[in-house]
Amino acid sequence: MGIFLSERELAEVEPAEHAFPSPVPTQIVSNGEFNPLPQTAQQKQVEARIKELADRHGARQGLDRRRFLRTSCGMAAAFLAMNQVFGDLFDVSEAEAADPGRAADRADAMKGQFIFDVQTHFVHDKYSQPGILGLAAFASQHWNPTLTKAEQTDLYYYKFENYVRQIFLNSDTSVALLSGAPFDDRSWEFLPNTQIREAVDMVNRVGGGTRRMLGHAVITPGQPGWMDGVDLAIDKLNPDSWKLYTIGDPLSAKTKYPWRLDDQKLVYPFYEKAVKVGIKTLCIHKGLMPVDYEQSWAGVWQYNTPWDIAKAAKDWPQLNFVIYHGGLRAFQELPDRALAEFDQTGEIKWASDLARIPAEHGVTNVYAEMGTSFANSCTANPRFAAALLGTWIKGMGVDHVVWGTDSVLYGSPQWQIEALRRLEIPEDMQKKHKFAPLGPATGGVKSQIFGLNSARLYNLNLRAEYPRLPLDKYAQIKEEYRIAGKLDELRDNHAHGFIAKRSA
Repeated sequence: MGIFLSERELAEVEPAEHAFPSPVPTQIVSNGEFNPLPQTAQQKQVEARIKELADRHGARQGLDRRRFLRTSCGMAAAFLAMNQVFGDLFDVSEAEAADPGRAADRADAMKGQFIFDVQTHFVHDKYSQPGILGLAAFASQHWNPTLTKAEQTDLYYYKFENYVRQIFLNSDTSVALLSGAPFDDRSWEFLPNTQIREAVDMVNRVGGGTRRMLGHAVITPGQPGWMDGVDLAIDKLNPDSWKLYTIGDPLSAKTKYPWRLDDQKLVYPFYEKAVKVGIKTLCIHKGLMPVDYEQSWAGVWQYNTPWDIAKAAKDWPQLNFVIYHGGLRAFQELPDRALAEFDQTGEIKWASDLARIPAEHGVTNVYAEMGTSFANSCTANPRFAAALLGTWIKGMGVDHVVWGTDSVLYGSPQWQIEALRRLEIPEDMQKKHKFAPLGPATGGVKSQIFGLNSARLYNLNLRAEYPRLPLDKYAQIKEEYRIAGKLDELRDNHAHGFIAKRSA
């Protein structure tokens, strides 16, 4: 959610709020860690088709286009449009778009599914770094001179209130893991570890004692006093897992503190402490580099690759290494080219390297997390999203792929949940690459990915804990909206961050 983009790169993007308000984004959204590609010809076709479907079915329901697209029927229409452009990858019918009753029945059938989102973010109330506010200021100078001073400094969409609304009221998420990120300059932190803990406790207390939220402690190997921070987290904060960035500072190519997972002198003493206190899950950012990473991040970018995972995982079988973004190096070319490369070679750069680690090194403690990588690939080219999922599952096992969305950057995570529920790996891809099918929305494969794998990692007793979630305060509020017929009022279809400038 910060900004590393240069003035030249900023001139090529605009706020994601300028995008067409589709239930499913119709172009790639960036959080500032990579360059968003321009809207492709296929995405333009999807957008045009969504408008046609919204106008047709919305009129029959007495709704204008914008209101229709905030409904469950609108969500179905978006996936229907994607099928019409990309082929039948999503399980959806036109009846869902046309009939609110059909859409409601499907939503009701999914209500009991356990979904554990292991990558979510918001920023603290006093966050005021000019980098994160820079997009609005830049917009006022170059895109929208009518923006008021208040609008230029409005961080509402990144803050706690909108987070709770989008995660727990406007999606089927059952449990969320609150994360953070490290920076060489600590004033850039979204949430200090102490505030992550406070937010977790507050959400669970308001819910009535349920475990709606878990939290990370971010650690910063190599920075002065970093082990003191580890000790503080252990003694006072009781984190559920650890968050690590081997790249050091994810938004600065001049970071002073890149490091390796297999650095025996630097980080193995930390691993010893983690094992001793029983906080054994490490969540490690890998991938999502900008287009020109080999030049702009020279001497540093290698730390964002899977090069250091295998030895560390083998040396520390007691620990779980959850690789955020599944190691995917962000698209450097149009998605069609990346898909063509996969079709020809069976390779997805960096993600395939990660997927091979278990077989090549005999380890069972390495996992792929899906945040941002799935969100952007399923909208840019869902066949590529299917290839990415197939690659992770084939190499690591379906029990080693976990759900995360990087929300609230992309607004409500509900569209991502619906995308995975509906997605299937095409039969020709299954046969050629020996991928297993994903199966139905609530079947074994998707249920493991959505939540059961992470429940195991985080020692959640679903028999004891999950039955209470549908009865807690957040569930009650959501049910009140449903009974009143106002669930659609929770939806705004907003995404936040950057998109490539849209053509007139």
